[in-house]
Amino acid sequence: MKHINTIEEYCKEINISHPRYPFFDIRKFEDNMLSVNLKQSPFRHPFYAIALRLSGQNREVNGKRLESSLFFNTPYQVITWDILPDWKGWYIIFDREFISMNRGWDNFIIEYPFFRLDNYITFDLPADALKEADNYFQKIYDEYHSDNNDKFLFIQAYTQILLSITKRNFEKLKVEANSLDNTRTADILLVSRFQTLIETVFTKEGSDGEIRQPSFYAEQLSVHPNHLNAVMKRITDKTVSQIIQHYIVTFSKSLLVQTSLTIKEVSYRVQFKEPTHFVAFFKKQTGITPQQYRENTIL
Repeated sequence: MKHINTIEEYCKEINISHPRYPFFDIRKFEDNMLSVNLKQSPFRHPFYAIALRLSGQNREVNGKRLESSLFFNTPYQVITWDILPDWKGWYIIFDREFISMNRGWDNFIIEYPFFRLDNYITFDLPADALKEADNYFQKIYDEYHSDNNDKFLFIQAYTQILLSITKRNFEKLKVEANSLDNTRTADILLVSRFQTLIETVFTKEGSDGEIRQPSFYAEQLSVHPNHLNAVMKRITDKTVSQIIQHYIVTFSKSLLVQTSLTIKEVSYRVQFKEPTHFVAFFKKQTGITPQQYRENTIL
């Protein structure tokens, strides 16, 4: 099964235009209908998405007939659909970078339980709440496509209100505790803690080479390395080592493009004691050297 790593890859996979920003995107379903794959083969991604279908004939989404107006995509959920090209409505999709912009979202997964579910809960909003949600999607869309320098301050605020509207009505469903998969919830929380930890240690100068080792994260998270690896594989379909390697490449790329650090300095920042080892690692992962990546990207 294909695993999508970026929102840009997601857009390419479903055959729509590139997002304006790498960490957040909002779309109108009716705009997507011009090119989107109407029948999508299964894939996974690590993002959060909330969608409001205002109209459109019912078909299958994630293996079930979609009967409701509001539905979600949770991290690493298997996603697929078979739809007709007559949908109208909205969806937003965002990653952990967007979540990190809001200091009040430190416990995002706990705060919004509908993003922990893997059994594809959908529900209808009452007329007044639906109108209110539609209004906030529009506000987010308008800001997203504006030239305002502070647009994401408003987008964060509007998104939080939208999720609060969703949470209020979700709680009215009185979902039984056993409807929430407690094992998956614990796994998702561990994945979230691991992702936060890896982002923290790599952006903190003065760390040592241990941060490239899975055992370092297992110790920090107070779990056995085998358990951490099993959870990561079960939820993300990747091993801890693969996730670490992916982050090293991603962080290295940002340093190569966004800073004037030398290749040697970049290698030290990602905890390679020998620059030659970093160059070999980078080339193995990407097919080109760090210098070639810098030159090709900047040009």
